[in-house]
Amino acid sequence: MRRSDQHAGTAPAPDTVHLRNGGTSLILEARDTGLPGIVYWGAELAAADAAAVALAARPQRVSGGLDRTPQLSLLATDATGWSATPGIAGHRPDGRGFDLLFSTTAMEARGSSVTVNGADTEAGISVTVELEVTDAGLLKQRATLHNTAETPFVLDDLLLAFPVPTDTAEILDTTGHHLRERFPQRRDFTYGTHLRESRRGRPGADSTLLLAAGVRAFGFERGLVHAIHVAWSGNHRVLAERTTTGDSFLAGGELLLPGEGTLAAGGAYTTPWVIGSWGDGLDELSGRFHRELRSRPGHPSRPRPVTLNTWEAVYFDHDLSRLIELAEAGASVGVERYVLDDGWFSGRRGDTAGLGDWFVDTTVWPDGLHPIVDRVHELGMEFGLWVEPEMVNLDSDLAREHPDWLLRGRNDLPVAGRQQYVLDLANPDAYAYIEQRLEALLQEYDIAYLKWDHNRDVTEPGDGPGGRARVHDGVLALYRLLASLKERHPGLEIETCASGGARVDLGILEHTDRIWTSDCLDPLERLTIQKYTGLVVPPELMGAHLTSPVVHSTGRTVSLELSAGVALFGHFGIEWDLTRLDRPALDRIAAWVERYKEVRELIAAGRPLHSDVADPALDVRGVVAPDGARALVTITQVTSSASHPVAPVRIPGLDPERVYAVSVLAPENRQDRPGQSPLPWEHEPLELSGLALATAGLRPPVLFPQGLVLLSLDAVG
Repeated sequence: MRRSDQHAGTAPAPDTVHLRNGGTSLILEARDTGLPGIVYWGAELAAADAAAVALAARPQRVSGGLDRTPQLSLLATDATGWSATPGIAGHRPDGRGFDLLFSTTAMEARGSSVTVNGADTEAGISVTVELEVTDAGLLKQRATLHNTAETPFVLDDLLLAFPVPTDTAEILDTTGHHLRERFPQRRDFTYGTHLRESRRGRPGADSTLLLAAGVRAFGFERGLVHAIHVAWSGNHRVLAERTTTGDSFLAGGELLLPGEGTLAAGGAYTTPWVIGSWGDGLDELSGRFHRELRSRPGHPSRPRPVTLNTWEAVYFDHDLSRLIELAEAGASVGVERYVLDDGWFSGRRGDTAGLGDWFVDTTVWPDGLHPIVDRVHELGMEFGLWVEPEMVNLDSDLAREHPDWLLRGRNDLPVAGRQQYVLDLANPDAYAYIEQRLEALLQEYDIAYLKWDHNRDVTEPGDGPGGRARVHDGVLALYRLLASLKERHPGLEIETCASGGARVDLGILEHTDRIWTSDCLDPLERLTIQKYTGLVVPPELMGAHLTSPVVHSTGRTVSLELSAGVALFGHFGIEWDLTRLDRPALDRIAAWVERYKEVRELIAAGRPLHSDVADPALDVRGVVAPDGARALVTITQVTSSASHPVAPVRIPGLDPERVYAVSVLAPENRQDRPGQSPLPWEHEPLELSGLALATAGLRPPVLFPQGLVLLSLDAVG
C-alpha cells in the first residue's frame, strides 16, 4: 500500500491520504469495495504515520460475521456489508436501484483537501465527496450526487460521517425553546443510535447547535472531545452511533422532505457543509470554529457598534417625538447604532396585520422615516431597521392579492404561528417582490443595518395545494437574496433573528454579520445560552444586550452590573427605555458602554475561557488575548454557595509562564456585606503566574446572589 502525505501540491490517486493542517490530521484509506474511509481524525500525527495507522485500524474476520468485516466509509451502504445507519439511501420511483455500491474512480489530494469521486454504473449514480482540513484545524465535508441515468432518482438521505475514538463515553448536545435556546444535555454514548432532527423549516429553538462526543466527564478545560455542526438553515439531522463491529461515529446532513431529493435525469444535489472540530476540552474545540470564522474575508472587521434596539422601549407604539427622545438618550450614553424595530410599515399597529406590506405607514410616518433617520445621523449614530421578509399576515395587501404565495400543502392553510404564515420565497414572483421592496427601502434611506427576523416554525411547507415541499428551495432562495442585497450594498450589515435564536448556524452566518442569540435578556438565563452558543459562534457575532432592571421575558429583577457584565462578552447593546432614567442612571450605563468600547477589540479577537468550577453556584468565564498578554474574566455568583466565604476558583487558559497583575474593573465601588471584611487581594497588588491561576486559583469576592465582578488580568512586563 502506498503512503502519501499531502502538505502541498497534487499527487496521483493514492491508497492512503494524510491531510495535516491547523494541528489536525485526517487519514483517508481506500477500501476494497465502496468509497474510502476515514481511519483517523484528530490531533496531528507525523507524516510517516498514515499507512501504519490505516493498517492498525483494519478489522479481522470474526465468527458469526461476514467474510469481510465492514468498516465505516464515506457513504457506507448495505452493499459493502454495512448494517448500521447508511451514508446514503435512495431509489428509482419504481422502487428499484436502492442497493448502491460506489467504486472509487479518483482520489485527488491538493494541499490540505482531497476530492473523492465514485460511481455506481449499474445504478446510474455518481458522487463527489470533498474533504478539507482548514487552517483552523476544522474538518469539512460536502458531497454532490449526480443522476447519470435517464430516469429520476429519489434521494431519501445523505449523511456525512466523522469517526470518533472508541473510548468516547458521553454525548453532549443542546436543546431548548423560545427564551431558552441551547441548554446542554448529556447522556452515555452506548451501542445504537442517538438521533437529533430538526423539522421546523429552520434549525429551531430546540435544535442542537452541535453534536459532541468525548471522554467521560469532558468539560470546557480538558477532556478529548469531537463534535460536528451542519452549516444549514433548514431541516437537518445529526446522529451519534456506536456499532458492535467497533465503529463509533458522528454523522450529519440535511433532512430532506419527501420529493426534495428527487433528481431528474442529469440532475444533481449538493449537501450543505458538515463541519467537525475537536479539542482537549470544549474551549479548544470552540476556538477552532472561532478562528475559522474570523479568517473569512467577509468577517466583520471594524469594532462592533454599540447598538440600541427600540423594541422593549416602545413596542408597536411608534411616536416620532418619543423615538427621537430615545435616540437622544442613547447617543448621550455612547450608543453608535439605533435600530427601529417592528411597527413602522403599513397597517402594523400590532402583530395581526401588515407583514408583507413593506411600505412605510404614512398614517404614523407622514414624512416617511426621514425625520428619525436624519435625527439619528445628526446624533452621530447609524440607522438600522427591523424587517421580516419571509412572513405574511393574512390581514395584508400581499396576502389578499397573492394568496398563492403562501406556503401550504393543502387547500386549507397551515396552523398559524404568531398570527402569521410563511412566504414561498422560492416562488420567483414572491422573491422578486420582496427583493424590490427591500431594495426600495435601502435606496430611499441610509440604512446601515437590517435586523432580519423569522418569527415562526415552517409547517406544511408546500408550494400550493397538492404541491411540492419547499424548505430546501426556500433556504437557497434566502441565501441568494441576502447575498444579492449585500453585493449591491457593500456596507450593509444584517442580523439574523428567528424568534430570538431559532436560526443559528454557519450557513446563515455566511450571509449575515451577527445572530440575535435569544429574545431572553435575563442575564442569568443568558449565562447558559451564550456559553453554549459560543461553542460555535464567536462573541463578536453574538448579539448581547443589557436590559431593564425588571426583565421583560422573565420578570426577574437584576442589577445593571449583572446585566451589563454578562452582555459584555458579545456584541454589546441596549434594550431599555432610556427616556425613563435620570442622569445618574444614564451615567452608570454610559460607564459600561465606555468599558465595552475599551475592550471590544479584545473580545472580538480573544480565545474563550471557561473554568470548570466545582461549585454550581459560580460561573467563571472570559476571553484571553491571542498573544496571551491580557484576559478579561467575570465571576458570577448565580445563587448562594455551600461554602462561605467562597472557595478559590481557578482561571485557566493563560500563558503558564507569564505573570499577571489581577485587578477589579467592575463594580468599582462594590459594597461588601455588613460584618464582612474587605478581600485582602482586592485592595493590594496581586501578581500570579498563569500556571498559578490555572492550578491554585484565587479566592473571589463574596457576592450576593446574582452578583458579578469583572477582573482584568494583565501580563506584567
